[in-house]
Order: sequence, then structure tokens, then C-alpha cells
Amino acid sequence: MNNIKLPYLITEIGQAHEGSLGILHSYIDAVAGTGVNAIKFQLHLAEAESSSYEPFRVKFSYEDKTRYDYWKRMEFTLEQWAAIKTHCDEVGLDFICSPFSNLAVDWLEEIGVKCYKIGSGEVNNLLLLEKIAKTKKPVIISSGMSSFSELDKTVSFLKDRNVDFSILQCTTSYPTQPEQFGFNVIKELKERYQVKVGFSDHSAKIATNIAAVALGAEILEFHVVFDKRMFGPDTKSSLTINEVSQLVEDVNATYKAIQNPINKNNNEQFSELKSIFEKSLAINKNLPKGHSITFEDLEAKKPKGYGIDALKFQDIIGMKLKEDMKQWDFINENDLTND
Repeated sequence: MNNIKLPYLITEIGQAHEGSLGILHSYIDAVAGTGVNAIKFQLHLAEAESSSYEPFRVKFSYEDKTRYDYWKRMEFTLEQWAAIKTHCDEVGLDFICSPFSNLAVDWLEEIGVKCYKIGSGEVNNLLLLEKIAKTKKPVIISSGMSSFSELDKTVSFLKDRNVDFSILQCTTSYPTQPEQFGFNVIKELKERYQVKVGFSDHSAKIATNIAAVALGAEILEFHVVFDKRMFGPDTKSSLTINEVSQLVEDVNATYKAIQNPINKNNNEQFSELKSIFEKSLAINKNLPKGHSITFEDLEAKKPKGYGIDALKFQDIIGMKLKEDMKQWDFINENDLTND
């Protein structure tokens, strides 16, 4: 992941599968055709991470009485998760997952995860980070709910354990509004921690991700959904599959442009085009021998090289014609005299 030339693009499925294994596998196949690098899931094990006292962030569910019940409905078995990882491998997608308990880390290690994503709410969960650090796997951190002082502690914790990590600027608001994006933090994170920095998007807009890349993001994470009218807590903060395909194209083009600065002091590559587009001076009316050239007598016509360059028009004002000239004739130095 550290040697990629283009931004590393991660589609977040989250809970968009609604607890359906069939829908989840459908997302894998759909995302595989968009051109992203990775697909990200969340591994929730209700008994290990939650309790009946956990409140809903937003009461969105028609069928879950408690948040615990919701996590329970989102669960899959270890065998099912192993099949999910295999499916991702088969279609060429990196399998990334956010664990929310130490038990989830054990499961992910068993199925062979290569990279861990730390959700915003887990950045200060040092127990979980200690468990992940012991795996020696790379980590991507979302900074959404953390201040710099809190991030400093987590970063120090990870560095002490030689963990390869990157950080995403993230705003925990769904959907995120423009005044909440915090694009300035991308540069601040990079300068403060000297690691690969990215942007975790909840705006549901392609343009947000393009701007993030233009401002230095090397990793992008964004939620995806089949249709924004579907049920789910993150639907309104998600891109559609078709939008993801467009995002990949636009983001990669933007990144390539940034990596290839042009030198405005050297325009040799345009020499042939300039000869076609640039113009030569011509006479715009019939003029007699001895006529003194005025600004009103001149026109610029394509191509360049058939008359005096149009940029030199001031040099010939006041000069006289040696012979009669017809309307639209190109005018050259040998047609003029100062006498």
C-alpha cells in the first residue's frame, strides 16, 4: 500500500448489507467493476463489543429495539467472513475491515486480513490498538472524533510498537456539510505526523474527494450504496456504484495532473500548433503605392509566417507601401519603406 502511485481508494460497505449475506456479496461484485483498490467492512460481534445499555446514535431502525439488537442482526459467522474474504481475493479487491472488539481481531487474523481500519470511535481504545499492534499489520486511522492531543497519544502508542500507520481526516457527521470537511487538516496531519494521509468522506459527493486529492490526500475512503433511497444509517452519506466509477476516473486524473507539473517557461512542444493558430499581418482594404500604414488598415490572418507577425503591428505603423496592395494581401517587410 505504501508504494502505490495513484491514490488508494477504499469503498466502505459498512452496514449497507443490512445483515444480508447475499446483498453483501452483491456489493463485492459491483464494487469490483469500479476500479477501486479495496472494499471495507465492519466486523461487529454484539456480545463482545456492546450491551443493552448502548444508545442509538440516531433512531433509524424499524426492527431493532436496541442498538445491541442491531449489531446482533449485522453479524456473520467466522466461516461466512472467511468466504467474504475469499470472494474479495477472487475479484481483485483488498479486504479491509474495522474490528470493534478484540475478539473481532482474532477472527480477522484467522481469515487473513492484511490491513486494519480503526474507526473514529476506537482511536482512543488502546486495548484494541494493543491487540492490533501485536498482529504487526498496517493500520489506517480515522481521526473523526479526535483532537490533536488525543491523536498525539495514539500516534505515540503506535510508534512505540513500530506499527505502520496512516491517518485519514474525517468528520463524524452524516452527511458532512462543506463547512465541516476540514480540508486544512489534511496538510496539518501530514506535517505533524509525517505519514501517509488521506480523507474519509461522508458527503456523498464526488467533488469532495477530488478536492481532497488536490489538497494532498493519498488515501480516500467513501461509503457506497446501490441506491440512496435504500434503508440504512449511512445511506444519505454514500455514493452510488455508478458515482464510484466516475469518482475513480476523476480522482486518478486529478492526481496524475498534480504529479506532472508543467513548465510555463518552455513551450517548445506547442511550436507546430502555434504556427497554425497564430497569425500574420494583412491589409484589410485596397491600398495605393505610397500609402502610410495606419492601425485601421491592418488585420491578422492565419497562418503565421506568411506576413509580418501580428505581434509586431506597432513597428509598421507609419511606414509606406512600395507598391499597390489588394484587400487581404499579407504584408511583409519588403512591401514597406520608411521613405
